[in-house]
Amino acid sequence: MKNAPLSTPASTPAKRSKDKERPLVEDIRFLGRILGDVIREQEGVEAFELIEQIRTLSVAFRRDADQEADKALKKLLKGLSGDQTVSVIRAFTYFSHLANLAEDRHHIRRRAVHEREGDTQEGSVEVAMARLRWAGISTKTISNTLAKSYVSPVLTAHPTEVQRKSILDAERDIAQLLTARDEIKQLAAAFDSKKDALSPRELAANEAQMRARVMQLWQTRLLRFSKLTVADEIENALSYYESTFLREIPKLYAELEGLLGNQPVHSFLRMGQWIGGDRDGNPNVSAQTLEYALRRQAEVALRHYLTEVHLLGGELSISAMLAECSPEMQALAERSPDQNEHRKDEPYRRALTGVYARLAATLKDLTGTEAARHAVAPQNAYLLAEDFVADLRILESSLSAHHGAALVAQRLHPLIRAVEVFGFHLATVDLRQSSDKHEEVVAELLATARIEANYSALDEQAKRVLLLGLLQDARSLRVQGVEYSAHAVGELAIFEMAKRMRKNFGVQAIRHYIISHTETVSDLLEVLLLQREVGLLRGTLDTQAVADLIVVPLFETIEDLRNAAPIMREFYALPGVADLVKRSGCEQDIMLGYSDSNKDGGIFTSNWELYRAEIALVELFDVLAAEHNIQLRMFHGRGGTVGRGGGPSYQAILAQPPGTVRGQIRLTEQGEVIGSKYANPEIGRRNLETLVAATLEATLLQPTKSATKAFLEAAAELSQASMAAYRALVYETPGFTEYFFSSTPIREIAELNIGSRPASRKASQRIEDLRAIPWGFSWGQCRLTLPGWFGFGSAVQKFIQQGTAAQQKERLALLQKMYKQWPFFRTLLSNMDMVMAKSDLALASRYSELVADARLRKKIFTAIEAEWQATAQALGSITGEKQRLANNAALQRSIRHRFPYIDPLHHLQVELVRRYREGKADERVQRGIHISINGIAAGLRNTG
Repeated sequence: MKNAPLSTPASTPAKRSKDKERPLVEDIRFLGRILGDVIREQEGVEAFELIEQIRTLSVAFRRDADQEADKALKKLLKGLSGDQTVSVIRAFTYFSHLANLAEDRHHIRRRAVHEREGDTQEGSVEVAMARLRWAGISTKTISNTLAKSYVSPVLTAHPTEVQRKSILDAERDIAQLLTARDEIKQLAAAFDSKKDALSPRELAANEAQMRARVMQLWQTRLLRFSKLTVADEIENALSYYESTFLREIPKLYAELEGLLGNQPVHSFLRMGQWIGGDRDGNPNVSAQTLEYALRRQAEVALRHYLTEVHLLGGELSISAMLAECSPEMQALAERSPDQNEHRKDEPYRRALTGVYARLAATLKDLTGTEAARHAVAPQNAYLLAEDFVADLRILESSLSAHHGAALVAQRLHPLIRAVEVFGFHLATVDLRQSSDKHEEVVAELLATARIEANYSALDEQAKRVLLLGLLQDARSLRVQGVEYSAHAVGELAIFEMAKRMRKNFGVQAIRHYIISHTETVSDLLEVLLLQREVGLLRGTLDTQAVADLIVVPLFETIEDLRNAAPIMREFYALPGVADLVKRSGCEQDIMLGYSDSNKDGGIFTSNWELYRAEIALVELFDVLAAEHNIQLRMFHGRGGTVGRGGGPSYQAILAQPPGTVRGQIRLTEQGEVIGSKYANPEIGRRNLETLVAATLEATLLQPTKSATKAFLEAAAELSQASMAAYRALVYETPGFTEYFFSSTPIREIAELNIGSRPASRKASQRIEDLRAIPWGFSWGQCRLTLPGWFGFGSAVQKFIQQGTAAQQKERLALLQKMYKQWPFFRTLLSNMDMVMAKSDLALASRYSELVADARLRKKIFTAIEAEWQATAQALGSITGEKQRLANNAALQRSIRHRFPYIDPLHHLQVELVRRYREGKADERVQRGIHISINGIAAGLRNTG
């Protein structure tokens, strides 16, 4: 092991599986060897051997539950100095990062092997199209469906984002070098019959570059010195557009068009963004951050277009002496300010010089920045992205009509598609704020205007009557000369900035206003009134009112989800509301919160109430669609962890209740899951592809049939028992809050500079006030992953253990039938299986030792352990599988290769947290804790 540091642990899978895994094992060993060499060189042989010793003991602890190894490991860790601890934590953290890159590369490699063998994978658009054809659905029907569809992944920033952009950039380089290494090997194998006779010179050069990047990582600070700002979060998100979305989304559209016989496809897949507009619980988001977000987004989009136009100018060197062009093309060239003699017979180049000058002027007008190069001075800026597309279309049609079609596909067509999708705004920025904050502004406006002295004291009916009356009056509520509170000024400034940004960047720049904690109809009316106050709503409810922003309720808690359909029914029953929505675009988004509903009621009840809410909303909007043509679009507030709605997107979309997709879906992508899904461009495209494939299948094949009455009754019964078991532990067990704050690194997470948003909504240690994100993140760090499974085991036991032995057998058979026939139930259990496979009771027990009260520690950990065993038994009984991840070979492989190297980080984290809380802390101890949080999050991959 001396010459193969951090190498993979021994495993004994079948030979075929071993052969499939061999390239992955080789990559992990290769990266591990380079990391080991860097550590030896930078830190010394002694440091390297210490890391190997810890790794060996950790593997023994995991593999054999070796008590001697446990004692030796504890003794060794307690004796480490601060510097030694930080060095070891950094080593295992970077190995987790490098193993992720190797795993991503292997995923792409295996996908390519399957495709070469004609075995296309589920979740691809190719398989989706094949299924649609087999079902007799015509390409015209598919195209018409896509023309009415809207699919949007929405990037959000949260307190679990642990990656610095510098680290992300270096890791992208390493991923590219791994790809190049594969290509070198494939080329060598193609030209040499000897399998191992690779190209030594190219491989050596590749390894030298790899070594440089790994050394760069080792010498790059993992942590930030200061709290992450909203601007930092914006920049992090924009890096994914530059590396993935701007290029990969046009490729996905091209693939779709190819599968549809080169029929044009409507731009239905678009990106969304919360960063810069999400104010809920984040005092650092303001009108200025919203402006900054859109300016930077526009700059990224426009600089991409400028680069592509410049490259097109190099490619389209077509001479008018050798090929004709259309009159429109000639006119575009004549309008160009390019008078260079060398290009007088090159109409396309002259036209593109003019296009570039207009784009450069647009960049200056919208962002205040300059283009990288100028053949002529910037001039005559484009007012609309559609005008830019129109010019590009002139080039496209001229080339296609004059034997230049081959030149269209490579760069021009992808550029046109990019502009259609991203416009000048790049992504639609959502605005979000909590309903109580809107109420405060409305109350202040009404009191100052002497309309209502104490609006907040009114009952719901009185609020509705008052707000409806105000919405039928065109006059402003603001009184000239009055100085309003900073809160009211700040909130109204957001609305005013939204109006400006829509004018500057296009109407798709800001389209949705999300109301967190929507509990009443008046919560929706208040936002309509605030829109009216700044001119985003024009006209009056009783005449021809039009609203620019879709008012989007967010139903988060269990109670909110149960009230979702009644609230929307009462809202649309108000005079003028349905007509307002119809005039404003006939769209109604409704956001469903997975995180808070889980923290409120546990995993099963959260999913069940989401399912019920969707069905009730669809029934309501079927009526509204018939009467007013209003279209419902569900917005799923999913997080990274299963406890927050995470899990495979493809299965999640297909498991939606029947009739709830209909080509319309938005869903959040959060935390480090964004990096996991989209840092690698090819994997990013595959993840986008699964959203499109699942939406098409759910819409046109309708694979999810209505659940039987027996299924629904059983789910309701399970939900009741599951929620009771969950709340009994989390909210009703004395001392549970103390146990949680002591046995998880939640306090240390709150101190980490990994997000611009506070970990809690209020300065308290109540579970109710804690944000759902750090709640789930903390349970992931201590490897209990409790929000992803707790309560289900007790619920199944209670469900089955009723009546006679024969009746108990029948009830178990019903659950088994639900698993086989009901996608909702099967997907939920599959996600529980996944999250339990990532849990580890032995490691969790180490964290429980941080709880000072031994009786409390034993009582609660014993209860958690008993529920874990009950849930594991329930899953086995229902699915028939004796081991975790029986149907997920890829994740099994991932866990087998990665987890032995995450384990040392847990052991070290516990030791450092213990020191920190005992007051034996210096800067190195705190740094070590924070780096271990980073490494564990990276290794688990969906903890945010």
